[in-house]
Amino acid sequence: QVQLVESGGGLVQPGGSLRLSCAASGSILSINAMGWYRQAPGKERELVAAVTSGRSTNYADSVKGRFTISRDNAKNTVYLQMNSLKPEDTAVYYCNAAGKLWTMGAFDSWGQGTQVTVSS
Repeated sequence: QVQLVESGGGLVQPGGSLRLSCAASGSILSINAMGWYRQAPGKERELVAAVTSGRSTNYADSVKGRFTISRDNAKNTVYLQMNSLKPEDTAVYYCNAAGKLWTMGAFDSWGQGTQVTVSS
């Protein structure tokens, strides 16, 4: 009932920047938290950054000072600005959103993932 569509991944050189976007659609009454996770080959999925409806943010230590998460509540969209990218940031990045549906009940949905590759 809730779809998340991600965009903005790609190949970038070390030190470069990328901006990821994720738009949520469907029978959404409200979204509490939106976030970005990533999963590198052979590793578990990990939280990169999250933002609440009140715009409180949380970041993984490895990205603090380099990544910025933001959201547009009117558009049900979350962004991840990634600067000073490093090869270890290479992973598939997944968007997540959790909240309430118009039809009552809650949702916790994931996007399909977008590949970010940092390499020279």
